[in-house]
Amino acid sequence: MNARPDDRLPSDQQVEEFSRDGAIVLRGVLRPAEVELLRQGIDANLAAPSVRAKVASRPDDPGFFIEDFCNWQEIPAYWDVISRSALPAAAARLTKSTQVRLYHDHMLTKESGTRQRTPWHQDQPYYNVEGSQNVSFWIPVDPVSRASTLELVAGSHKGPWLMPRTFMTNEAKWFPEGALADLPDIEADRAAHDILGWAAEPGDAIAFNMLTLHASAGLEPGRRRRVFSVRMLGDDMRHAPRRWKTSPDFPGLAEQLPAGAPMAHPLFPVLWPPASS
Repeated sequence: MNARPDDRLPSDQQVEEFSRDGAIVLRGVLRPAEVELLRQGIDANLAAPSVRAKVASRPDDPGFFIEDFCNWQEIPAYWDVISRSALPAAAARLTKSTQVRLYHDHMLTKESGTRQRTPWHQDQPYYNVEGSQNVSFWIPVDPVSRASTLELVAGSHKGPWLMPRTFMTNEAKWFPEGALADLPDIEADRAAHDILGWAAEPGDAIAFNMLTLHASAGLEPGRRRRVFSVRMLGDDMRHAPRRWKTSPDFPGLAEQLPAGAPMAHPLFPVLWPPASS
């Protein structure tokens, strides 16, 4: 693969839009061969989900929604794209960082006719990291319509942190009830929020900050939505051990990495600058 050519990296304007809005779309950031590798990786993942996999749709849903996490060490196609594509260089530009580490990968597949929404939420309150120099890439390997794409609230990455809840039962399993403000009912008054969203083709990636509020709808019949998401950490990101099980969980990490330490651990390899430079 021809790694990190300049024509696939965010422009100066896109870097500033990311800083302002907490989300942008990068068109054609992955080459067709890289998209095909991700398809193969996702299909292998679906054929043999890990113990971390979660079914995120209800039994009576006419479709099916499954997620899986932290499989880059078991699925070579994932690691190949994570480490050798333009994504690490794009992350360095968007986060204005000198070093970028992998945080984790996340596969999300909605099958045809899935009714289950992904509710509005921020990612970072579910995690064991603090800091603002971070980026998540949401990368579909199937065409995604505007109706079923990822939607994001511009500027919400500037805070505050909002209460993370379980998607199916709305429980506060992470921060204690009342410790953080609850999310506003965005769907009840969409016009009150600056909602971003883009139809996407394979090779495109929606890049967003871990605190940016986001959600997605169900899926139209006759379509499939396989998505690979990868989270990357920039210069100011630090370990924030929790008393509860984070999502995803990193068992034993709190005993190996002190609170407030950089994420210098084999689970979070350096992606940028590349080792060969």
